[in-house]
Amino acid sequence: MKPGIVKSLSKSKGHTFNKYNCDQLTLLKGLGVEGDAHMGEKVKHRSRVAKDPNQPNLRQVHLIHAELFEELAQQGFQVQDGEMGENITTTGIDLLNLPKDTILSIGTASKIKITGLRNPCNQINSIQNGLMQALIDKDEEGNIIRKAGIMGIVLEGGAVNVGDEILVELPAEPHMKLEKV
Repeated sequence: MKPGIVKSLSKSKGHTFNKYNCDQLTLLKGLGVEGDAHMGEKVKHRSRVAKDPNQPNLRQVHLIHAELFEELAQQGFQVQDGEMGENITTTGIDLLNLPKDTILSIGTASKIKITGLRNPCNQINSIQNGLMQALIDKDEEGNIIRKAGIMGIVLEGGAVNVGDEILVELPAEPHMKLEKV
């Protein structure tokens, strides 16, 4: 599989919907993005914490493919990197069609294990009205297609820089389709 590239990086110390662009992120093994509100072994998303604060954090790192922003632009939406809360914006990888447990090696040391799909919420409409509906589609069988990116956990920490190469390592077959996490 052809490698992808890190297009942009974003984080936020607070529980803000948008994240702020930066040139480098530090990934911490088993925790997530250093300095990001969603960093930790246990779940950090407010709605999930309210249900059970002891759940494992399967959403340590959020990745979105830049090609999604191009698709949205054709529908009249203007979305900037980091604006939908992602930590890593990629280019050149079909993130949504990767199987569960795929390993993404980024830069010289970092490894992220893909846990599932991000389930878009109504907060996305605060960026632009109707955006949430543009991020959900249905296939020919009527199954929901979630386009708001993928989530993962940090297997190996290290620095991640804009422009770093992303290598994709597929898990052993049979591959499991990504589900929302």
